[in-house]
Amino acid sequence: MDVKIFTDGAARGNPEGPGGYGAVLQFTDAKGELHEKEISEGFVRTSNNRMELMAAIAGLEALNRPCNVELYSDSKYLVDAFNKGWLASWQKNGWKKSDKKPVLNQDLWQRLLTAAAPHHIAWNWVKGHDGHPENERCDRLATSAADAMRG
Repeated sequence: MDVKIFTDGAARGNPEGPGGYGAVLQFTDAKGELHEKEISEGFVRTSNNRMELMAAIAGLEALNRPCNVELYSDSKYLVDAFNKGWLASWQKNGWKKSDKKPVLNQDLWQRLLTAAAPHHIAWNWVKGHDGHPENERCDRLATSAADAMRG
């Protein structure tokens, strides 16, 4: 099955304020009908990068079988980690960056690797806040989830 996943994360008061993520999954069934699913969740204390990762994790964890996935994110942190081989280097180096400092968000990177494993994924970067309809939709989901955590 071919699936498109659009993702975004947001944090208010980054890096330790409320945050949220949003994901939109799309696929076309055998009849040619488009199906969509929205996922979002808020957190009391988080960072923007953690929410970007959580959006991708939630989207991939929502899939119930191996899929060909086109994943779209406005996070270079997320997309470049896969497309530029950062993740492979981090793992090879015991979850240390080239400067020998620990990789931040290792818990989520490991969860993302597990979620991604059964799928064939193309990681695509889109410019944020640039009128991309699904990215704007994910941004609204993420910011609404973050705002709901403000108390």
